[in-house]
Amino acid sequence: MKFYNFLIKYRFWLGLLSIVLGVVAQLTVDKWTAILMYSLAFIALLSHFLIGPIRLLQKPIEEGNIEEVNRILNSIWFPNLLIKPVRSSYYTLKANMDMAQQNYTSAEQNLKKSVKLGGVNAEMDAANNLQMGMMALQRNDFKEGEKYVKAAIRTGLPDKDSQAMAYLAMSQIYLRRRENKAARDFFNKAKAAKPKSEEVVKQIKEMDKYLSKMPGQQNFN
Repeated sequence: MKFYNFLIKYRFWLGLLSIVLGVVAQLTVDKWTAILMYSLAFIALLSHFLIGPIRLLQKPIEEGNIEEVNRILNSIWFPNLLIKPVRSSYYTLKANMDMAQQNYTSAEQNLKKSVKLGGVNAEMDAANNLQMGMMALQRNDFKEGEKYVKAAIRTGLPDKDSQAMAYLAMSQIYLRRRENKAARDFFNKAKAAKPKSEEVVKQIKEMDKYLSKMPGQQNFN
């Protein structure tokens, strides 16, 4: 595994070295050795630009080493050359790093790029749409927020906490429009998801109290 990671980390330079060795072999050994070196160089350089070092991100992500994650992401010189699934993951990771640094403008731009690619991984697409929706709602862009949150629900969110967050967001959107029946329906779906996150559970309790105090509304416990 360490050797494989070494190849991924240095394959660009190994590719250049193979080209040099190919030239040397062509001049001093034979053409077949040169062809072998050129072939290795082609594979190394092609994989460097089409796949990149995304595989190296697993360990620093698990360790929460944001500095190393950023370093690896910044080593990708031409992200538009990455194949579609890798490019989508790249922009999602960039967005997550931006949000960790509270750079929400850049985070939104990168999320939009990932969402635009679409069709790579349904769960990732749904999570990205939900993040986009929540960011839009935070800046009071309810039309944009609703569009993305609905897209997240339609695509299929990967966990109960995300589902509850999406339903709560929709409930708040419909409450703002005074469409109380739709708001109740989405709120009940949020409760039915039975989220585990303390923050989401807290939001459900606060929404429950708010709804119970509305004229003509029932408590939803």
